Amino acid sequence: MTDDTSQSGIGVSRRRFISVAGGAGAVALAGCTEEEGTSGETGSDSGSGNSVSGTIRISGSSTVYPVSEAAGEEFAREQDGFDYELSSDGSTGGFENFFLPGDSDINGASRPIMEEEIQEASDTGFQPVEFQCAGDALTAVVNNDNDWLDCADLDQLSEIWHPDSAPETWADINSDWPDEEIELFGAATTSGTFDYWTEEVVGELRVIREDFDGTEEDDEIAQGVAGNEYAHGYLPYAYYDNNPDSVKALEIDAGDGCTAPSLEAASEGSYPLARPIFWYVNQQKLQENEALQEFMRFAIELSGDRSIVSEDIGYVAMNDQEVQENLDRLEAAIDGDLSEDEAIPSMN
Repeated sequence: MTDDTSQSGIGVSRRRFISVAGGAGAVALAGCTEEEGTSGETGSDSGSGNSVSGTIRISGSSTVYPVSEAAGEEFAREQDGFDYELSSDGSTGGFENFFLPGDSDINGASRPIMEEEIQEASDTGFQPVEFQCAGDALTAVVNNDNDWLDCADLDQLSEIWHPDSAPETWADINSDWPDEEIELFGAATTSGTFDYWTEEVVGELRVIREDFDGTEEDDEIAQGVAGNEYAHGYLPYAYYDNNPDSVKALEIDAGDGCTAPSLEAASEGSYPLARPIFWYVNQQKLQENEALQEFMRFAIELSGDRSIVSEDIGYVAMNDQEVQENLDRLEAAIDGDLSEDEAIPSMN
């Protein structure tokens, strides 16, 4: 495998990435709960012994990276001839620089693919196929010493981040809060998390104030917020969950009361910033590459393994029905029996 993480152990490697590398339109979120989720095997039946050989390339979202890494490591252990290349480029960066030009087989994305990206893929000569791989509870964070804000409503968050308001101090938002400058940390503009935050929180896609520190590395967001009493930022739940003592997570109020970020709240749909995360696969490459076919069968089954996706990584695992729907879509894509509408469920 080509990436910057250790192969010594799947949990150690994945948590090492979350700790030191970081990451950088509402659709159905994975519905696995503690009672009803899958907790079975990690898809070891999907392969055929040690017969799968070949290399695949996975680009895209740093949010999705730990799930892709888990699938790649586990599958490579079972298939001696299989290898994979994995990079963290941001959802948009991965689409633009690798997937849409046809240079990667799979692109991880922390937001749904856009119409113009589907068109660009078509112009390149292939159909992207969408598979939701997990659910995330995108988490707004402040410094641990912040004693004036525990729950933020979406209007307050929009005011903080919108370029038309762009308050300089906390007191500009609420006169009872400190008259101290707000320091902001968030996702880079190449990130799908940036797209999601601007659309769902700021209220306009890719509209945001310019004076924030943007990065593809979520550890830098957490470190920045941890280092300044008056800082604020946002990051995927898995990265907060693996470092819960470094920053304070805000509860979010979207009009129905304050809700803390958690996998349970994201699964139930009660957490306002719950979102799906995805793999997009090049259908032409999928039909031509047996290693890619077998890997995707394995990865889809792994996406339903709560012990890995929820307990180890920190995302909402897919439930049995969602796993089966993904497997059915995969087989239809391989056979060429998938319409454009069926290929991208989020567009419907």
